[in-house]
Amino acid sequence: MDFHHVTFAPNAHADKATPIRAITSDVFTTWMETAPPAQSAWVLANRFEAGRGDWIAIPGDDGRISLVLFGMGSGGLEGLDSRIFGGLPQNLPTGIYTLTGLASVEEYERATLGWMLGSYQFTKYRSQGSLPSQLLAPEGVDVARVERLVAGVTLARDLINTPTEEMGPADLENVVRGVAEVYGGIVKAAVGDALLDQNFPLIHAVGRAGSQEPRLIEMRWEGPEAVNSITLVGKGVCFDTGGLDVKPSAGMLIMKKDMGGAACTLALAQMIMDANLPIKLRLLIPAVENSISSNSFRPGDVFTSRKGITVENRNTDAEGRLVLADALTEAASENPDLIVDMATLTGAARVALGADLPPFYCSNDDLAADIVTAGDAMGDPVWRLPLYAGYERDIRSSIADITNAPAGGMAGSITAALFLQRFVEHDSPWVHFDIYGWCQRARPGRPEGGECHAAMAMYKVIEDRCGAKT
Repeated sequence: MDFHHVTFAPNAHADKATPIRAITSDVFTTWMETAPPAQSAWVLANRFEAGRGDWIAIPGDDGRISLVLFGMGSGGLEGLDSRIFGGLPQNLPTGIYTLTGLASVEEYERATLGWMLGSYQFTKYRSQGSLPSQLLAPEGVDVARVERLVAGVTLARDLINTPTEEMGPADLENVVRGVAEVYGGIVKAAVGDALLDQNFPLIHAVGRAGSQEPRLIEMRWEGPEAVNSITLVGKGVCFDTGGLDVKPSAGMLIMKKDMGGAACTLALAQMIMDANLPIKLRLLIPAVENSISSNSFRPGDVFTSRKGITVENRNTDAEGRLVLADALTEAASENPDLIVDMATLTGAARVALGADLPPFYCSNDDLAADIVTAGDAMGDPVWRLPLYAGYERDIRSSIADITNAPAGGMAGSITAALFLQRFVEHDSPWVHFDIYGWCQRARPGRPEGGECHAAMAMYKVIEDRCGAKT
């Protein structure tokens, strides 16, 4: 499958670049007093006041844009604010631009990242697409790092946006193999009844009714002089009908995104490999379709998991935690230095924190603090929620060890995390992200559709802890 790439404009076109000047409200006041009269009159007529994220294109004598002013309000550029530059590439007239007026290399790097993320378009199924404007790389910016992050986000967005007809479990496996081939990774997969032979019963049960056979996809890669070992686990439910507890049509409409955890962990893996970090990396993706057929798993069924814990299935629409349970058991079996899982797991997380702010759960306080800091710095915010042991009672079953669907509907994201915690050995620090993987409406740096949540935040943590920028 072909994925498009967002890159900087070639330096050879620097002489054609139109300047974009980032300007704070106090500097704007001075600029208006000293600007050529035609420019200041144009700005005044269009009521531009340098509000944060506002911009205005100023024509030159030939009628072409000679300057773009970009409002910064009263402050600098930090974290999430970097996305405000993401509204420019799709809205400015097509051309090549260069950024000026920012205070530091760090601000330029944040702004260029926002710009590049906002340049994304998913055009695979369009007969025609628009051409976003391009940006020259500012001097001093780590171009390789920015393009690495953008390439990972682009990969995740493309995977999530692709309809299941072309992104089922087998297709997802092919994408993993393609990424691994680029970086020298090794991939294997347990497919269909081989899942039973190799003791992954929950993955098999959830996916056995799908048009493509369920599978556990595994990728391994090792960086130079690798010391730390990290295992990533991504929920790969390529489509979720809800199973026999079928979703309403409105709830099913964007369920191609239910493999968002797999997409985001693959994006994170690609970032790590592209940076050549000194890490022993393992990626596990349980890839299934939760479909409806004569052999669908049923409400009331009891399964013995890979770990030996018995699970009562009270709701076939709570399937994600089932496939993750077997995968996390396998992840923990090698006692890596860190286990990270990402999953589009619960609607309760969206009710609590909305679509933009994924909750995460972590068994290590220092690591959790680093994740929050990194998320803020990268414009990829996350919020820690507690693994509150008092809710353990809610996942108990009267006929099995635990249930996948607690009654009562309270604290749904927390009880899902507590369910997953049962399958992770406590010797390994563990992070669980309950992501959404989707933008319901376009905003600067966040086009409508598939979204890569938490991968940039987690990449920065791993980069800072395990190796310098490259």
